[in-house]
Formats: sequence, C-alpha cells, structure tokens
Amino acid sequence: MSERIRVAIVEDHALTREGMKTALQAAFDVVGEAADGVDGYEMVMRERPDVAIVDLGLPGIDGIELTQRIRADAPQTHVVIVTMIDVEDEVLAALAAGADAYCLKSSPASTLIDAVRIASEGGAYFDPQIAHVVLARFSPRAPAANHPSPLTPRESDVLRLIAEGKANTEIASSLNIGLGTVKGHIRDILEKLSAADRTQAAVVALRKGFI
Repeated sequence: MSERIRVAIVEDHALTREGMKTALQAAFDVVGEAADGVDGYEMVMRERPDVAIVDLGLPGIDGIELTQRIRADAPQTHVVIVTMIDVEDEVLAALAAGADAYCLKSSPASTLIDAVRIASEGGAYFDPQIAHVVLARFSPRAPAANHPSPLTPRESDVLRLIAEGKANTEIASSLNIGLGTVKGHIRDILEKLSAADRTQAAVVALRKGFI
C-alpha cells in the first residue's frame, strides 16, 4: 500500500482552516497547520510535506512570497494556492512564484482534493473557474534545457489548439485528421504530462514551454 500524501495548511482564518483540514483528512495526512506566513514557512521547513496549501492573503508573509520561499528552500514540496480572489494579476503572480495549483475558496472541497493529488504527482491544476485566465494570458516560450518536450509534433499541434479553446471536432478539421485520432492523441498527451484533463495538460505544457 502506497504512503498517503502529507499535507500542510497555511491559512489565517481558523474556521476556514478547520474546514479544509476536515475535508482533507479523509484522503491525506494533514501534518501541520499555521495561521500566518512566518509560522507557515517554519512549519513547512520542519515537516517537509508533499503539498503545502497556502492562502494568498496571509499576514506576516503573504502567499506569493511564502510560495517563492518554499520553492527555493523546500523544492520537493508542491504548493496549492487557495484564495477568494480570481483577479488575473493575482492568478498569474501565484503561477510566476511557482505555485503548482490555484483554487478558489468558493469551490467545492473536491476541487481542493483534486488539486492536492495532482500537484503531489508533479502536475498543474487550476480551478475550472479561472483556468481560462492562465490559458489566455500565457505566451509560448522556448522549452527549458532540462525539460525537453515529451510530445510529438502532432501532439503539440493538438495541444496548441486545445489551449486556444478548440473542441475535438474543430481540432480534427484544422489538422485534417479523424475524430478518433484526435481522441487518441489527447489520451497520449494526458498520460505524458500526468494531467487529469485537457485544461491541465495545456497549463503544464504552457508552463514548461512545450507549446
């Protein structure tokens, strides 16, 4: 039996923090809690969780700076940002800081659970309510030298069209291939990028410069 994912929560509102803990405990091991950024950083350094859930609007050290510090000093810990804010600049700032996932507090608990699980596996997750922000604002960049693309040229074409919001039928028409072929490419893309759905696959690829 595989080990359960170890999760830490950094959230300044006690009721919200307790609600998150209750929702997460059924699926994961909650190994630490903190109510501000300073204590949160110390707790993450001490516990070294697989995933740290970080509120964006923390006292002491805000969620963006805390994410930056965690990525620099505990790179094995993945970061899931949680917030009430769905402003484009905040979403992109969290992503630029190195967050692996971004969830709105108004979303159901299942969204946070999905985000933690996917982030722990090295994937990227963005709340469906804000995923369009990431896809619309990211510009393609050259792949990093240590992250060669695992995608074939045709898979890259398919994923690029997904990132543009095209449906499967539109992708098939644009690339002059069958609908079944498109679906096969998408299955392969999701597997290669460890993504749960099309949106996450596009986010991963855009972050790493694959498309």
